[in-house]
Amino acid sequence: MLTGLEVAALIAAVVWSVLVTFLCVALVKLIRLINETTKVVSELGDRTGPLLDDVSTTVESTNAQLTETAEITANARSASEDVASMTALTRSVVTGPLVRIAAFSYGVRKVLGQRRALAILRSRRREGTRA
Repeated sequence: MLTGLEVAALIAAVVWSVLVTFLCVALVKLIRLINETTKVVSELGDRTGPLLDDVSTTVESTNAQLTETAEITANARSASEDVASMTALTRSVVTGPLVRIAAFSYGVRKVLGQRRALAILRSRRREGTRA
């Protein structure tokens, strides 16, 4: 028969073997996880190069388009300034003579109005002296 010490040693050996078995299973799973992680990182490294090339191409294309947009904006600004100067020139060319014509026509109307008024007064005076 087994003594108490032998039973305790047997239980400790069984517990120790179960613990070692669990640790071995956990270690195997950890090794698989590390291998999969290594594969993913390797694939990511392989895909990063072409991705960075695509990003670089996209940035270059965007810079070219921004340069073209800047040129278009500068041309639009120049055209706007040209239209503004043409408008100012047209205004000065057209409004100057129009103001003069308006002032002249006002003066002519005033003079003609005064002549009519004088003619009416003279005709009334003549009629008044005849009567």
